[in-house]
Order: sequence, then structure tokens, then C-alpha cells
Amino acid sequence: MKIAIVFYSTYGHVYQLAEAVAEGAKSVDGAEVSVYQVPETLSDEVLKKMGALEARQAFADVPEATTDILAEADAVIFGTPTRFGNMAAQMRSFLDSTGGLWKKGALVGKPGSVFASTASQHGGQETTITSFHTTLLHHGMLVVGVPYSCEGLSEMGEISGGTPYGATTMAKDDGSRQPSENELSIARFQGEHVAKIAKKLAG
Repeated sequence: MKIAIVFYSTYGHVYQLAEAVAEGAKSVDGAEVSVYQVPETLSDEVLKKMGALEARQAFADVPEATTDILAEADAVIFGTPTRFGNMAAQMRSFLDSTGGLWKKGALVGKPGSVFASTASQHGGQETTITSFHTTLLHHGMLVVGVPYSCEGLSEMGEISGGTPYGATTMAKDDGSRQPSENELSIARFQGEHVAKIAKKLAG
């Protein structure tokens, strides 16, 4: 049972969530979990001006995703930062290259799930994920969110990301805020939840 986690991260927040999602997925017996990042479309010069070049070195060794990885996986969990309430262009570019998979119906019936990062508490966490779901549905994937059996979704004692659509974190406008333990726990839950569903479907 192969679980692919495919993300794009600028400053490392989505990468941290991806690692937590992978940890959760690996807790399910029989799950073979792999983490990939989509290709960068910005030049090093632009990334340097954004202050992201150094931050991206933390996950520079994560292999790049290819469309073949999606076809071979039994479930795919995607991660993206928010850009004006939508997925990042790098993720959109990668998904736009999956037309061949769509034509063959290669992803039909596979669980698909999404997690995200925003700058602020109301910066488009839910719209980013739900608009991402449109692409998954066009591929015929089975959209999986995070049910309220995940206790972290009900946390009210602190500012926290996390939605029934998928795990989220908030980076602050300068990227200084890091994912909280509650947010990471929701990401771990999401990975485990998707892997359990994939295992049921595989059985």
C-alpha cells in the first residue's frame, strides 16, 4: 500500500506539515510512505529576494514528484501554501501536467487529501483546500478530509489551524510563526486517517 505525500513549500511550513502527515501515515501497518516536492518554478534570484532560498535548503534533498508517482500510489496527500485563497502556482503547474493521467483514468478511485499553510488566521485556509478538491474530483479521486473525531480540531484555548477539510498552519506575514503541536497533531491524524482508508480499499 503506497502513500505518496506531494507538497510545495516556500519557507518550510508546509514541509513540516508534510513530515507530520508522513509520520501519521507510517503508523498504519502495511503503509509504504514517500514524500516528494513539486518542482520549483522560481529562479534562485527571486527566491533569494523573497528570503526563501536559505529556508528551502532544509528540504532540498526531498526528491521531486513526477506524474508517475501519482499513478503508482494507492493514495495521495497534497500540501500547498496559500496564494490569495488558492494553491501556489508551483502546485498548479504540477497538476496541470497530469492531463495524461486524467485521460487514462489513472487516479480514479484513489483517496486524495490536502493540507495547507496561510499567512494569517483567515488567509484562505479553507478555500485553498476546497478549491484544490475540484482538481481531485476531476481525476475521480475520493476526497478525504479530517473528521471531528480528531480532537485537535476542537482546540479553542489557542490560535490554531486545522479544518475538517485538511490540516493547516499559519506562518504569519513574515514567516516567523512555526507549526504548533496541535497543528502537527492534526496533520499526523490526517496521514493516519488517509492511510487507514487506503488500506480498507486495498483489502
